[in-house]
Amino acid sequence: MSDLICDNYSLLMVMSRFGIALGFGDKTVGEVCEMQNVDCNTFLAVSNFISNGECRYDDSDFDFSLVAMMDYLKNAHTYFLDFCLPSIRKKLIESIDCSSSNNIAILILRFFDNYVNEVRRHMEYENAHVFTYVDKLLNGSDTGTFCITKYADKHTQIGATLNELKSVIIRYYPGNICNNMLNSVLFDIFNCEQDLNTHCMVEDYLFVPAVACIERRMNNER
Repeated sequence: MSDLICDNYSLLMVMSRFGIALGFGDKTVGEVCEMQNVDCNTFLAVSNFISNGECRYDDSDFDFSLVAMMDYLKNAHTYFLDFCLPSIRKKLIESIDCSSSNNIAILILRFFDNYVNEVRRHMEYENAHVFTYVDKLLNGSDTGTFCITKYADKHTQIGATLNELKSVIIRYYPGNICNNMLNSVLFDIFNCEQDLNTHCMVEDYLFVPAVACIERRMNNER
């Protein structure tokens, strides 16, 4: 496991969202997952996808746990909404002049807040409706007329809007010669955008096909 993390440090976020704690010594991935009650196939599916773009799963079969995948996605939502985006906002306020006379700074902050609201609506909808639907599907409960393709057809890359925010800051904010804080928050925004895009791709290429597979199996059994 330690070799895996050192080869791609972005997998630290994957570990965190699966609830895997550090301090696992020289244990293998399988040993760490077993020790920390994490479904190994699901962890490897996400890790391989993020590291290599590798997706061995299609809409006909998969060998990871949908329950574990949903836990991972919910934890990612909590990370973005309760930690990552609020931290960026705090650094943003510290790095720009938010006085009433600085129209660009006010525009930047307003743009960011609107974007966070967009992300929150997106993720709260998934938590309240999509994951609830999949829970019912797995439990054999009545799911009504909802199906995963309805969600997939409207699923958007929520990280893309950050491009405009980055552009406003880079092109128009009148910073001083060496604004380390502003450069740091820009770096955080770039990382957040990449993380959000990867998160959406995990949903599109792993989660959605797996749910579609379950839907077909259940339809065939009826």
